[in-house]
Amino acid sequence: MRIRSLGVIDDAVVELSPGFTAVTGETGAGKTMVVTSLGLLLGGRADPALVRIGSDRAVVEGRVTVPPGGAAAVRAEEAGAELDDGALLLSRTVSAEGRSRAHLGGRSVPVGLLAELADDLVAVHGQTDQQGLLKLSRQRQALDRYAGDGVTGPLAKYGEAYRRLRAVAVELEEIVTRARERAQEADMLRYGLDEIAGVEPRAGEDVELAEEAERLGHAEALSSAATAAHSALAGNPEDPEGIDAATLVAGAHRALEAVRSHDPALAALADRIGEVGILLGDVAGELAGYADDLDADPLRLAAVEERRAALTALTRKYGQYGDGVDAVLAWAEQGAARLTELDGDDERIDELTAERDALRSELGGLAQALTDARTEAAERFAAAVTAELGSLAMPHARVSFAIRQAEDPEGVEVGGRPVAYGPSGADEVELLLAPHPGAPPRPIAKGASGGELSRVMLAVEVVFAGTDPVPTYLFDEVDAGVGGKAAVEIGRRLAKLARSAQVVVVTHLPQVAAFADRQLLVEKTNDGTVTRSGVKVLEGEERVRELSRMLAGQEDSETARAHAEELLATARADH
Repeated sequence: MRIRSLGVIDDAVVELSPGFTAVTGETGAGKTMVVTSLGLLLGGRADPALVRIGSDRAVVEGRVTVPPGGAAAVRAEEAGAELDDGALLLSRTVSAEGRSRAHLGGRSVPVGLLAELADDLVAVHGQTDQQGLLKLSRQRQALDRYAGDGVTGPLAKYGEAYRRLRAVAVELEEIVTRARERAQEADMLRYGLDEIAGVEPRAGEDVELAEEAERLGHAEALSSAATAAHSALAGNPEDPEGIDAATLVAGAHRALEAVRSHDPALAALADRIGEVGILLGDVAGELAGYADDLDADPLRLAAVEERRAALTALTRKYGQYGDGVDAVLAWAEQGAARLTELDGDDERIDELTAERDALRSELGGLAQALTDARTEAAERFAAAVTAELGSLAMPHARVSFAIRQAEDPEGVEVGGRPVAYGPSGADEVELLLAPHPGAPPRPIAKGASGGELSRVMLAVEVVFAGTDPVPTYLFDEVDAGVGGKAAVEIGRRLAKLARSAQVVVVTHLPQVAAFADRQLLVEKTNDGTVTRSGVKVLEGEERVRELSRMLAGQEDSETARAHAEELLATARADH
């Protein structure tokens, strides 16, 4: 990795070799920045506070070898990234303003893609992971992770039934608690639907009545106009001397007909005038019929206005979705559907109650299956961790799991009794430690010293490494609180793990660092920064001096040097 302007690091290159690499240095020298850098490369949260003061951005670049055809390589190629001789080039930039950018194989990618790849590339374990594993929920998650498919399958079925039960319970509670409100809503809907049914409006009826009212209100004027127009077109029987349009057009037609044989053009005009005469006759007949049919009955007008008033009253009350009778009919349709739904509450309550009871019974069976799967996995997990503790200078320690359920009258039935349950089952899982024979198993948070806790957690992580392998493991001072022989055993165990994976350890313990295949020293310059030359590989005499400093704080102490050389010799003998 190349790290620029990140925390105390100005510009440095970190070369991580295969096998076991130990990163050491004075407190505050920037060792943890190596962990932070790797976290950024793998999609970790971008904190602008990490940007070195005076710089506008921090940059971390890395070259990661990926297994050919592996999940990480396939996912990267799907995103358009190019592999460089079997390796992925990653880059992460964090600006002082908080903006973050990621690149993968020469392509700009979402930061989330780096996080996806991280699951298949690197497992990072630090002191925060230790503290997290003290929580019961994390201990259950650790057991489930170790169990793999044995728990994953039952847990998926349980989760599906649990979510359905929650949805049914919420709907049932809503219907029951809102019964009064829903009854009032149903009464209002019935009243409105009855009122509309009493009037019996028809679609478009209000438009038809408006037209009829307009016609009836002006019946006399309409009749007079129609009669006058008829007289002008067809003549008035009471005025035989009057001239009308039909008579004039008929005369014009006769005049042209008399000479049409002499000129085709005039014959065509005669035909058109004949058509005019026919049209005049049709219009005159319709005018006569209109005048005869026109109803000037004031009683009918009053009935129309009364009907319009009734429809207007409905529109004002129920025309929320528009104007006119059509909006009233739309409200009635929706109201009837809603009333059917509300009237079915009792039936729905019965259905939901039956489904809830069936789901609770099913959930109890699934919770029992989940408990059985966890119990079986817990025995294997505890045995594996106990075996690892034997390699970490705790040969007489025993680890076990307590899997129990809390009684709850409102819970589901598991093992013949009602117990509390949640989205992950009904089990409370707790990791117990008996540090020596005769000691009762106690929760690790209470029964383990700081050094014992570190070793238990390291044993847990090593067991995970055997069941959920990734190419690289990064441990950030998981050896805190450990010293002496236990520290030597931790170094020996990490070296054993490094035979099958790349292991990077940030440590302050010389007993651990001595077992590393490569040791990197992070040191500051006089101005408090870490430059390119500030991260270097220690060989020979330099490594002895650094181990001496870690042992006694005195690089030139003959006693410390002898102890450092002895540690290195012990580590080489193990290899």
